[in-house]
Amino acid sequence: MFQTGTMLTEMAPVAGIALLLAHQGGWDEFLMVAAPVALIAGLLILANRRAKAALAERLGNPDEPAGPTEQPENARERPPGS
Repeated sequence: MFQTGTMLTEMAPVAGIALLLAHQGGWDEFLMVAAPVALIAGLLILANRRAKAALAERLGNPDEPAGPTEQPENARERPPGS
């Protein structure tokens, strides 16, 4: 005959993990999707900060990050006729 008690004691670590992840109402599936998305978002934020710092250093103003709204020096002058 097949005894379920002996099989559970032999495979206790594997069975415990399987029982933990089996039919938990969707929270485990959510974590399997949310964890990589959060990791990628964090890496993108880090890369964006580094890129802004490198651009600001290139422009010679390391204290203030350069954004896309900054204008070149010659664009600040008033156009003729105004």
